[in-house]
Amino acid sequence: MKAPQIRELTGDEISTRITELERERFNLRFKSGTAPLEDPLRLRVIRRDLARLKTILRERRTGAAATTGAARTGGK
Repeated sequence: MKAPQIRELTGDEISTRITELERERFNLRFKSGTAPLEDPLRLRVIRRDLARLKTILRERRTGAAATTGAARTGGK
């Protein structure tokens, strides 16, 4: 799920999606300990989606707008 799609979701929908992905990640990690996964790339995709979701949720809670690289470095 890409950032623009996530930004269209409500806070509750984002929280629900985070819970679903964390549960799926737990199950996949548990299965990977007992047998090889059919799609090991799925763990990476889930981890990155979780990071995106949590970042956007945190931005909303703190009231911060997404900053660009130039804004963070002072325009240099």
